[in-house]
Amino acid sequence: MDEKGKIKLLKWIANIGFVIICLIALFPIISLLISSFRPSADLMQDGISFSIDFSRLTLDNYTYIFTQASEYWTWYGNSLIISAVTIVTSLFFSSMVGYALAVYDFKGRNFFFILVLLILMVPFEILMLPLYQLMVSTQIIDTYLAVVLPLIVAPVAVFFFRQYALGLPKQLMDAARIDGSTEYGIFFKIMLPLMGPSLAAMAILQGLTSWNNFLWPLLVLRSNDMFTLPIGLATLLTPYGNNYDVLIAGSVMTIIPIMILFIIFQRYFVAGLTTGGVKG
Repeated sequence: MDEKGKIKLLKWIANIGFVIICLIALFPIISLLISSFRPSADLMQDGISFSIDFSRLTLDNYTYIFTQASEYWTWYGNSLIISAVTIVTSLFFSSMVGYALAVYDFKGRNFFFILVLLILMVPFEILMLPLYQLMVSTQIIDTYLAVVLPLIVAPVAVFFFRQYALGLPKQLMDAARIDGSTEYGIFFKIMLPLMGPSLAAMAILQGLTSWNNFLWPLLVLRSNDMFTLPIGLATLLTPYGNNYDVLIAGSVMTIIPIMILFIIFQRYFVAGLTTGGVKG
């Protein structure tokens, strides 16, 4: 076999391997999707499984969600609002901080960057108690602000934007200053558009983190009308009864926003991650 034949064979082997890995990764999602069409009695008896009995499949679970489970859509709306606000505010403030640490030479710059790295290494569970006390003292418990406020400036996003901004052409900044542009104008009109791939990558990561966030909203949210989806779905499992029909079908519905977010930004996702990882 010649060299081209070996390369072609290796590509086929690699593709087959990737397909197998994808199928393994998709197995839980496929099982969840199939189980969402099974009657509640079957779910109580057999749990989530990959077996398919087409005669037993039904749309009753989704019909119940769309017609009777009003609380579910309240939780869904809360999660959408919190995730959207978190994405916008986190990208806005984190990109500004990361950009400043990358392009400006000011006293204490390295200290602040080291501080960001130290905070990045501290588990969030350690910070929850002082953050909770802060939320109580400011009297914003059981509000959207209490959930969003600790996530506005994410250390991982600051580090990522800083690494990406190190690769931006500084000549454009000098040219803009000569033309009389302000520093804010340089950032918003010139540099921020160039950081598009990094913004898209972090939008997916921050959106996924906020959408799946469970522990912190569980601490600061009190009323049922303010619950997010992870908390609301968890309340369906109690010692007095388990509403599996809403739980399984509702869990499938939670995948949709993340899929939409990834489809919108996926063309920039890989570019943003690779560039932000090698620059600097």
